[in-house]
Amino acid sequence: MNEKTLHISTNASTSSGLSFTSFKVFGIPLPLFAVLTAIIVIAHFTNTLPNNIVGGFGFMFVVGAIFGEIGKRLPIFNKYIGGAPVMIFLVAAWFVQMGWLHQSEVTTVSLVMKKTGFLNLFIAVLITGSILAVNRKLLLRSFAGYIPTILAAVAGASLLGVLGGLAFGITPSKMMMMYVLPIMGGGNGAGAIPLSEIYASVTGGSKEQYYSVAIAILTIANVIAIIAAAVLNGLGQKYPSITGNGELIRNSKFDVKAEEKSLNVTPRDIAIGLMLAACIYTLSYSLSKHILPGFGNVKIHTFAYMVIIVAIINGIGLCPDEIKEGAKRLSSFFSKQLLWLLMVGVGIAYTDLGAVVSAITFTNVILAALIVLGAIVGASLAGWTMGFYPVESSISAGLCMANRGGSGDLEVLAASNRMNLLSYAQMSSRLGGGIVLVIASVVFGMMM
Repeated sequence: MNEKTLHISTNASTSSGLSFTSFKVFGIPLPLFAVLTAIIVIAHFTNTLPNNIVGGFGFMFVVGAIFGEIGKRLPIFNKYIGGAPVMIFLVAAWFVQMGWLHQSEVTTVSLVMKKTGFLNLFIAVLITGSILAVNRKLLLRSFAGYIPTILAAVAGASLLGVLGGLAFGITPSKMMMMYVLPIMGGGNGAGAIPLSEIYASVTGGSKEQYYSVAIAILTIANVIAIIAAAVLNGLGQKYPSITGNGELIRNSKFDVKAEEKSLNVTPRDIAIGLMLAACIYTLSYSLSKHILPGFGNVKIHTFAYMVIIVAIINGIGLCPDEIKEGAKRLSSFFSKQLLWLLMVGVGIAYTDLGAVVSAITFTNVILAALIVLGAIVGASLAGWTMGFYPVESSISAGLCMANRGGSGDLEVLAASNRMNLLSYAQMSSRLGGGIVLVIASVVFGMMM
């Protein structure tokens, strides 16, 4: 009887996952993870975290694993707010806001994200892998229909934004200038900053004053876009007919999975995928910074060039299938295994939680929500017309136009569990942002 009781108790402990030795954090047995956490805690209290990418990765991995596990298990939050990735970057930003991190730790994480260019590497790898994973026969079809979908998102955002502005006594011209264009402009560096320059050059007004308003409303819209992404993911799970679960085009084979079984992919092919990403990024950087930075006031971003170049390589069949699969597997590794680490960096190096809180007013929240909703509706309707799934087109062409650019794309796609849409998201933030700058030149000029 006692043996039977003991046997049942042991099984119950194992099946419930509550056993100290069987419980895992980020796939790491709890005793080992406790040791790793203790190492980072000691480094924190002695202020001895190595000021390089090694120390930064150690700190980011541990913090990301702890709050990622909490975020993916927390009811309601894990389903409707964005789950692990959103929890991680919010907590990381909160730590900075509360002053709970040493300046050396903030500096080290910022070094990893900005000085070493880890964010650029992450995006470059995902763009390369996600575009090379697309059946090249479908590539032209998807890109040809995507620009009209972006334009429809801008139109939808403008319509609902102007209507909302009228309800609050704000003129359509001011609504477009101060709310719609900053939100839909492709983020901060590619959107709010150049918009402030255009505003100053065309109207003669203060670019600093314009920027302070633009970045505030953009920050609110970015948070709303993240929440909306999680909601759209939930809608897709409830109504499977409106989503391709990460595939943009309806009634098509997005990833060439039928070919995977016959491919002999080696670790060298995966390494070549990294080589491709690095070299194409280098060419794109040269084009965007020196050779052909843009046309007039419209600047072409490095990642916009990357999307175009990788699409050309895939379209002309220059890349062998084994290398394409290697690039895809590398992209999958980054998006699935390094995402939690990345979100710590986004929270610490790119998120000013104080600015978010100070910008939250009833009027700003309502107007930003209407603009984001308009982008969703416009992208969804146009996407369906172009042969896209509504959920995927709403997320990539809608929400990724209405966030804060590259880091916002990662937050939105992480919250919606659709990281393989990053290439389209970059088209929204970069090419779409360029289109908005052209619109801004016209709108600002009409105000003179």
